[in-house]
Amino acid sequence: MTTITGAAAGHRHRDPASGGWAPYLFIAPFYVLYVLFMIVPVVAAVYLSMTEWVGLGRPSFVGFKNYADLVADTSFRTALGNSGIYVLVAVVIVVPCALLIAQALNARGLRLRDLFRVTFFVPMVLSPIVIALVYGLLLDTNYGIVNNVLRALFGVGSVDWLGDPGLAKVVISFVLLWRWVGYLSIFFLAALQAVPAELYEAAELDGAGPIRSFATVTLPAIRPVSSFVVVTSFISAAQLFDEPYLLTHGGPGEATLSVAMFIYRAAFERQQFGYAAAAGVVLFIIVFAVSQILNRALAIGRTQ
Repeated sequence: MTTITGAAAGHRHRDPASGGWAPYLFIAPFYVLYVLFMIVPVVAAVYLSMTEWVGLGRPSFVGFKNYADLVADTSFRTALGNSGIYVLVAVVIVVPCALLIAQALNARGLRLRDLFRVTFFVPMVLSPIVIALVYGLLLDTNYGIVNNVLRALFGVGSVDWLGDPGLAKVVISFVLLWRWVGYLSIFFLAALQAVPAELYEAAELDGAGPIRSFATVTLPAIRPVSSFVVVTSFISAAQLFDEPYLLTHGGPGEATLSVAMFIYRAAFERQQFGYAAAAGVVLFIIVFAVSQILNRALAIGRTQ
């Protein structure tokens, strides 16, 4: 009896030493990388945002001066407004269109389904530079295919698609729709295929038509994926850079300038790295705060 008790005590004594640190060692690489590539850059950006620095020499600490200058900067307010428009387009137009396309691709008896899926997904894998070149050729004022078609069919003169402030926003919004809708449709399609067929059969027995089944069965069933798509679309649109930079360079004037482009100009064109860091911190705070609001509103991560 004494021997058994001593062995059990020895076993209990060896557990912390033999396995106590093993879980921490396994998860340590994640936390080390998280600190190095997330926490440290954020802290460095916050410190840099309180300095004046041209990229060489030692930064000069100026406190909250950069943030005060941002409040009075009309270019920054314009960039915030433009980014807000891109966010609305992504959430209000792109996401519903992606859901409708996924619903169509999930329909029974659809021929060439795989071809349609590849076709919708191709824009997302194309290089942004290729996209800019293609749309530049399509929308050129004098020689663009779109203007030539409009002139031949309706007699419309040369439309300056990328030189008019209003039309330039429309072009950027259309490119967002064209490029992202197929990618987001993949998420919705996966969610739709996971909805049990029994739910639709029960709704059909209750006399529900296609629209009612979509509202009462499909939307509640895919709510987690829908919430994820909305939040990720918001974050991506708020940080939009490629499309306005490559298509319009933020112009005409500042009509399509995004916050990400504003940061790029401040840092790499004017060498105001502290000012650019301040704008980046403001963007981070806005995106983080709105994402948290969306997480709570859409109940992301909660059990239904």
